[in-house]
Amino acid sequence: MAEINTENPEKGVQIVSLDNVPGYRTVEIKGLVWASSVRAKFILSDLIAMGRILLGGEIHEYRDLMNETRHEILQRLNKNTKEMGANAVLNVRMVSSQVVPGTIEILAYGTAAIIEKE
Repeated sequence: MAEINTENPEKGVQIVSLDNVPGYRTVEIKGLVWASSVRAKFILSDLIAMGRILLGGEIHEYRDLMNETRHEILQRLNKNTKEMGANAVLNVRMVSSQVVPGTIEILAYGTAAIIEKE
């Protein structure tokens, strides 16, 4: 599994929702980079979640699905950024949508850039 390094861009890809990385200057913009995943839960998990909907409270099954998917998306974004020859992704955004009932897509996108320490 690729490691996302949020401290040192020389050792990994810096992924931030900011216009720049504090302490670093942007040397080159490589362009748009993205990663996505479409997921569905096992039908039994959906049935358990339906019970939680009726009773109220947090729906752990879907929360876990979303968190696992976000983590996977960041790993893919890291890989795609490295393939572009960049070491940072600026202005990262994540969006989600339903593709068909019972599925969810999460998309992460941002600007791939090369940054270096000031």
